[in-house]
Amino acid sequence: MRFRTRAAALLATLSLPLAGLVGLASPAQAATTATATFAKTQDWGSGFEGKWTVKNTGTTSLSSWTVEWDYPSGTKVTSAWDATVTNSGNHWIAKNLGWNGTLAPGASISFGFNGSGTGSPSGCSVNGGSCDGTTPPPTGDSAPSAPGTPTASDITDISVKLSWSAATDDKGVKNYDVLRDGAKVATVTGTTYTNTGLTKGTDYSFTVQARDTADQTGPVSGAVAVHTTGGGTTPPPTGDKIKLGYFTEWGIYDRGYNVKNLVTSGSAAKITHINYSFGNVTNGKCVVGDSYAAYDKAFTADQSVSGTADTWDQPLRGNFNQLRQLKAKYPNIKVLWSFGGWTWSGGFGQAAQNPAAFAQSCYDLVEDPRWADVFDGIDIDWEYPNACGLSCDTSGPAAYKNLMAALRAKFGTGNLVTAATTADPTPGGKIEAADYAGAAQYVDWYNVMTYDFFGAWDAKGPTAPHSPLTSYPGIPKAGFTTADALGKFKAIGVPAKKLLIGIGFYGRGWTGVTQDAPGGTATGAAPGKYEAGIEDYKVLKTSCPATGTVGGTAYAKCGSNWWSYDTPATIKSKMAWANSQGLGGAFFWEFSGDTSNGELVSAISDNL
Repeated sequence: MRFRTRAAALLATLSLPLAGLVGLASPAQAATTATATFAKTQDWGSGFEGKWTVKNTGTTSLSSWTVEWDYPSGTKVTSAWDATVTNSGNHWIAKNLGWNGTLAPGASISFGFNGSGTGSPSGCSVNGGSCDGTTPPPTGDSAPSAPGTPTASDITDISVKLSWSAATDDKGVKNYDVLRDGAKVATVTGTTYTNTGLTKGTDYSFTVQARDTADQTGPVSGAVAVHTTGGGTTPPPTGDKIKLGYFTEWGIYDRGYNVKNLVTSGSAAKITHINYSFGNVTNGKCVVGDSYAAYDKAFTADQSVSGTADTWDQPLRGNFNQLRQLKAKYPNIKVLWSFGGWTWSGGFGQAAQNPAAFAQSCYDLVEDPRWADVFDGIDIDWEYPNACGLSCDTSGPAAYKNLMAALRAKFGTGNLVTAATTADPTPGGKIEAADYAGAAQYVDWYNVMTYDFFGAWDAKGPTAPHSPLTSYPGIPKAGFTTADALGKFKAIGVPAKKLLIGIGFYGRGWTGVTQDAPGGTATGAAPGKYEAGIEDYKVLKTSCPATGTVGGTAYAKCGSNWWSYDTPATIKSKMAWANSQGLGGAFFWEFSGDTSNGELVSAISDNL
């Protein structure tokens, strides 16, 4: 984020909203003619730099000036210079400093500020009069209401058609100002406008505000985000490799990770697929995991991919609507709904008793008309109930193949059918517990979970990297490596192009460790924010920087804690190995563990 630099004496930081600090203009001041104009001088996506210019258009000097305006919810001033700026809710007030209040006739002064959000100022007044220098409206004549949030249609490389619902006013609406990225581009009398002369593949934000017959402007409408076609600032990733990330349904809560974060981090431009996790499997059916998060939660404008706040009566809200907006912005991305996972895989045993009924339930849910356009297929995270994952059953090795065959038959060739699989390649291990080779003909690819080989469930150690690429002297269990797992799948007949290497965006760790190198003893799991023994990469990167590598992945010892995790450097090596093996691509668990600028996603995308 870029900030304007000013000497400390000139920087006016925002105080708490105290309307009494700035009085309204006195009658004498209001009688003096002045104007105030706004310009957005910088825009860095998550924020902007704005500037107001006050000009004395009268014949006598001004001894002071006060500019007032409104911002829509979600837009605010964060710091200011050359003025004291306060607010009461969405109403903002800027008052001159001691040295710049006097303005001779014809003179002007500017003050600036940094802000966040995408809204535009409305209802501007300077010293109690309209900012455009017109006579203040008569007392009791109210300003018009906000028009409806514009909708965008007929988007081309260089143009877009905007439509909105009319504003209301006690004396009548005269016209509407159309604002693009906060600057007025047109004034129209109707409720539609086609903006031309735009740039290919560029993001824009449009709002409108009404003006009544007394020339009062009302509040600005909600904003609609528009991405023009052609050119493209975010071309699809090159090559045919799959670059897939899991988006967790619950990440919008404590983690505060929304679909919009895929955009702000730059990750959306570097992936090909998203697995939305997880749907539940119960009573032999696919069911919604968290309906509130999935399609009911209302996101505010600053949380939304489009920059427009959800309304109470719109047909679809929640993560599904955000994914729809993401796909509109990045049409190359495919989204799959992932069912099962560690916690909800226990239901697959019952599902396997009637695969056709299970497949029908999944199809009906994924293709529900409310969100059918959001999803491009289904992913099954069968975390080995028939090999005793979180639960055990006796469905047998053929159950998996039968289930995947039924899903392919129901979803057809026009949808993706994929699955996450175990990475246990040992003799008699989990790969051998299900017919992955027989099921491969029905799936587009397997996400092989080549992580969590070792961890603090063995509380006393020995310490070991949880995602080794290759074996190394002293590895606690022979064969527990990425190379061995993928080699086993290829050996049983699964094509390499249907295998994806897995990357964990987190570390696993122990505490009570005295030895720097792997193989040390421990007393238990290292502390983690959400779960003991596990922590996000974005945290470990700075709290416990990597000090060495073993088996192709990184480790670090900080005090008595010992962690292992992948870094951009080890991911680069793993991607080179995946390329050499002819693998179909890579996937990772999960987006929120990455840094705010998506450096792990970049390491995958840049090297695969």
